[in-house]
Amino acid sequence: MDELINMVVQKTGLSPEDARKAVEAVISALKSRLPAPIAAHLDSFLNGGASGGLGALEAEAGDLVKGKLSGLFGGNA
Repeated sequence: MDELINMVVQKTGLSPEDARKAVEAVISALKSRLPAPIAAHLDSFLNGGASGGLGALEAEAGDLVKGKLSGLFGGNA
């Protein structure tokens, strides 16, 4: 998360405190809109400690999409 905050500071010229507030607001908005299984991993992913890394997050997102598409088309995907 510190890496993201530093990037916001560099790209916007915001103070580190304001950049942290902005990043936290965006993360909070993302977590409230993402499907629960993915939102649950967001904090650990941003802190570099996602269980299983990016691959696990991608797999979980893929399974979620696959399930949604299967339901949409009435079959097994």
